[in-house]
Amino acid sequence: MTNTNENSRKADIQMRLTEFEMPPMQDVLIVGKMAPIGPEAARRMVDILSPDQYEIEKVEHALIEAVVIRKSLLSMIRRDKLVALILEEAEKIANEKMIIKVQIQITLEVHKSVEL
Repeated sequence: MTNTNENSRKADIQMRLTEFEMPPMQDVLIVGKMAPIGPEAARRMVDILSPDQYEIEKVEHALIEAVVIRKSLLSMIRRDKLVALILEEAEKIANEKMIIKVQIQITLEVHKSVEL
């Protein structure tokens, strides 16, 4: 017998990681420690292309210096969880000279039961 008062929430996250190219912006840019552009140059670039739409998160990582994230994603998933997930996947393919653009698709699924 199922309890009709139980609620559940889950998020399915799909990421696509590819080499950086023009036009440069997707949902996330991962900036390697020795990439051709650093976090401040990335900030200027995103401010020119999409003012006030991205945030830069500097990270403590062996290969990655910063993650540039679309602000709208941060309203859906907590910053620490999203950054950790991005780093977990990126470190599998990244090196310190790369700039990787990431397309993230987040689908929130909410199930609620109500008493009739």
